[in-house]
Order: sequence, then structure tokens, then C-alpha cells
Amino acid sequence: MSLSKQWLFLLAGTLWALAGAVLCTRAYFWLILDRISLALPLGLLGIALAALFYALGFNKIARKNAARIGGLPDKASVFMFTARRGYIMIALMMSAGIFLRSSGIPREFLAVLYAAMGGALLAASLQFFVNFWKIAVLKEKHLPSDINPPKIERGN
Repeated sequence: MSLSKQWLFLLAGTLWALAGAVLCTRAYFWLILDRISLALPLGLLGIALAALFYALGFNKIARKNAARIGGLPDKASVFMFTARRGYIMIALMMSAGIFLRSSGIPREFLAVLYAAMGGALLAASLQFFVNFWKIAVLKEKHLPSDINPPKIERGN
């Protein structure tokens, strides 16, 4: 099944946002159902770490993936919303989540990690939605692969 780029951007953004929302929801319920006195400081720590994770990694990953989608032909396989390496990363992250939940680590501390990862995924998903909006609604022809032109070396 083939999709146009705009729908690949929407699909990628939706899946990143859903994964982020699931992680944040788990974190929220783990925090409010356990020690309520720890909920606020641990929740704030999760939010701060989400901003850090986004700035140090998820922003770059989302930009690279958006540029990759932008460079695809007009119609591409539905599975091209992420690169092959992305599927490996998804499997590893899901396995890590299963392992951590069964590890015996207290849920309120896992909630910090879940909130951080979920928040970073939610923030990064916005890049895909912006690209979808630009193509589908604003009818822009410039795709992410056009945004970062190659660097020109200057002679000495």
C-alpha cells in the first residue's frame, strides 16, 4: 500500500504522539496512585528530563526522519514512515519497557523515565504534524529535505 508524503508525515506524527501519550499516561497514573507526596517533584523531574531528551536526541531523530520522508518519491510504502533502523529501535524500546516493568523497580521511579520518554516523543511528533500541515493545508512544495541545503565550503 502506497501513501503520499503528506500522509506519511501524518502517520509518523500520529504514531510518535500515541507512543508518547501512552508513556505519559502510564507515568501519570503511577505517580498519582502511589505516594502522592512524591508525585509533584517526580512529575516535574520527568518533564525536565523530557525537555533534555528532546533537546539532546529526539529533536535530531525527528528532523532526520522528516528529511528522509521529504526525500521519498511522491508515493511510498506505508511502512516508510520510519527507516529500517527505526523498527529495530521500536522493538528495543518496547522490550526495555517490558523488562523495566517486570524488574521490581518502584513504579513512581519508572514514572520519571516514562514521562521523560513520552514527553520527548510528544514534542518530536510536532515536527511531523507541522510538515503535514505545510504540505496538505498550506500547499508548500518545500519539503524537509529542501530545508537544510548542503554546506558550502568557503575558500581560504
